[in-house]
Amino acid sequence: MYNLLKGKKGIIFGALDSNSIAWKVAERAHEEGAEFVLTNAPIAMRMGTINQLAEQTGSQVIPADATSMEDLQNLVDKSMEILGGKIDFVLHSIGMSVNVRKGNHYTDQNYDFTTKGWDVSAVSFHKVLNVLYNSNAMNEWGSIVALTYMAAQRVFPDYNDMADNKSYLESIARSFGYFFGRDQKVRVNTISQSPTATTAGQGVKGFDGFIRYAEEMSPLGNATALECADYTISMFSDLTKKVSLQNLFHDGGFSNMGISTKVMENFSKE
Repeated sequence: MYNLLKGKKGIIFGALDSNSIAWKVAERAHEEGAEFVLTNAPIAMRMGTINQLAEQTGSQVIPADATSMEDLQNLVDKSMEILGGKIDFVLHSIGMSVNVRKGNHYTDQNYDFTTKGWDVSAVSFHKVLNVLYNSNAMNEWGSIVALTYMAAQRVFPDYNDMADNKSYLESIARSFGYFFGRDQKVRVNTISQSPTATTAGQGVKGFDGFIRYAEEMSPLGNATALECADYTISMFSDLTKKVSLQNLFHDGGFSNMGISTKVMENFSKE
């Protein structure tokens, strides 16, 4: 532990259970000296064990639907009351596709489901940034991070409409991040993580096979949830004050690979 976040205050969205990247980020932020508020949608809170994490990290939990401007305003206002001032860091770790859950193919979507997933996974980030920006809730040199995946740039057939959602999420980070940086000296970035065995990740069709493929393609292997948390902590710290508007690949090198010797060997067997 390096006290990288000593004295810093934040909000962490999306911790569901101990497999969640957001859960690992909360644990690491606590270890590095931060205070924070935990939040998730009421239905997710009923499914998960977020209260256990709150007890473990000395945090309070504020339920909030991230698609509701009213809920988000209440979350930010109450967080500032609880934490005694402005916010230094925010993690947006939210994603959901009803089409994936219902088994609808990308070429045959239910567009009401598409709109719901788009709102939860991407537009919610714009809404979070909106409330923080217009409430002047962030300290200068604060850091806001959203989690994404490389399907925003490349085709992964079974990732379905989540690929579109992540693409939009990354665009929001750049576009809103410009105004946040210019006007309030706050940095906004996305971290594009390796396929990770979270509760949500394992819901993607063919996930087990793909995670093995990614492991063999990546020169450093897949990044774990804990390693992603470590990277996120560095982005919350003062060591990265001039990093903004970036989509940061945290994937063991997978994103720059064309083919690996291990994968080639599987196709070269007699």
